[in-house]
Amino acid sequence: MVDLTPIEQNILRALQELGASDESKMKTADDVMKKSKMAKGQIANALITLVNKGVVVRKAREKSAGYFLKKIEG
Repeated sequence: MVDLTPIEQNILRALQELGASDESKMKTADDVMKKSKMAKGQIANALITLVNKGVVVRKAREKSAGYFLKKIEG
């Protein structure tokens, strides 16, 4: 299991509560910000870190990137 900071844990919880479980249900950083009630800068930095740790997937789109939880195998 990957070590997560409290901010990262809050973001994962927000993504779970928003139902961002696959690409068709991905959410933007703004969606996560509204749900978690945290600053947008904190959200953006933590989302990048979570993508680098392999916990969250980022998909570039026309206007804004979308994020969803990566499926855990096994």
